[in-house]
Amino acid sequence: MTKEKIARINELARKMKAEGLSEAEKTEQAQLRREYVAAVVGDLKNQLDNTYVIDEQGNKIKVADANRKARTRQ
Repeated sequence: MTKEKIARINELARKMKAEGLSEAEKTEQAQLRREYVAAVVGDLKNQLDNTYVIDEQGNKIKVADANRKARTRQ
């Protein structure tokens, strides 16, 4: 997500509080928010895909694999 889009999200939020938004602006704000959330979720997924934990035996395991392993033990 670009800095310009984030600035526009903030601009629309300020305008909404001050005077309200037109229908077109509400639609734009909703679209920008969806893009922002998708970007944050994607970044978090990438970070977790590259995160490892060390199990009791000292083995390096990806977080996703560790979560699956923990769920099967329950």
